[in-house]
Amino acid sequence: MNTRQLRHFLAVMDLGSLAAAAEAVHLSPPALSRSLRALEDELRVPLFDRQDRRLRPTPYAITYAERARRIVFDEREGARSLALMRSGELGSLSFGMGSSIAMTLLGPMVLELLSAAPGLRLTTLVQSTDVLLAALQREELDFFVGDVRAADADSSVSAEPVYDCSFGWFARRDHPLAGQPRIGIDELRRFPLIMSGYANEALLRRMALLYGLALPVQQHFAASTNDVSTVLTLLTSSDAIAPSTDVAVISALRAGTLVRLDVQPALDLELTLGIVEHTGRTRLPAAERAFEVVRTHFAAVREEVAAQRSREPVRGRARARRAAH
Repeated sequence: MNTRQLRHFLAVMDLGSLAAAAEAVHLSPPALSRSLRALEDELRVPLFDRQDRRLRPTPYAITYAERARRIVFDEREGARSLALMRSGELGSLSFGMGSSIAMTLLGPMVLELLSAAPGLRLTTLVQSTDVLLAALQREELDFFVGDVRAADADSSVSAEPVYDCSFGWFARRDHPLAGQPRIGIDELRRFPLIMSGYANEALLRRMALLYGLALPVQQHFAASTNDVSTVLTLLTSSDAIAPSTDVAVISALRAGTLVRLDVQPALDLELTLGIVEHTGRTRLPAAERAFEVVRTHFAAVREEVAAQRSREPVRGRARARRAAH
């Protein structure tokens, strides 16, 4: 048995077709079939039932697939570790993040990584957490920055929390509701509401409970987009209002183009951002450096958000103190 045969076996398991698997592993279908038969001879069990020119996994194959994946993973990791020792700062790094994070982090992060290692090849993906998790599971990414709950249901990935988000309702600085005290949901709904960024079902259910909204929550919004640039354009050029994390709008708050509305009850949601990566994988030196960039960035965000909240009207500060206790 060799890992090449195991990769052939896993390709058939994943793709469900001999022809598709043969194309994926760059073999002819007859050659792939011979490789599978050799593996069956080695294991002394049938892995596939051959019926109507199709391969159907046997219970032996289904049971063995997880072990085969681990063997292939360990072999790749061993070769990868040695390659890292040989190449030092050379190689490639692929990572992703949501658009709200990318607004302020992605550009500086790429610049710093390339400055420290000019021979590094970077690939980035800006998408929602669910898409990033799927890409990580397919081994298309080394890590991503997003909702740490993505790691809860998959033991093959782990997360390092780096930032607890706060939420609010935001609008342009001269919006009719700007500066108004204790705004209720009925007043908000007089204006177009924009669903922004990544929101899983738990967040949406919590929002529905807070404001007495019927499910699905999306039906109460005029538009929905995970592109933060689009959200900011809509907010600054119209009477639209959006619920958002502080991270997504921090630059607009800094510039004074957006303000936080005094909505009651406050948008009390829980979202922790962090670094999500493969469990047990040897990190590239560049990944270690990237992680430190992420940690430093969110430490600065934490300080800036605290400073911005301290400059809000007294009623906002009192409410924030009550929430903290």
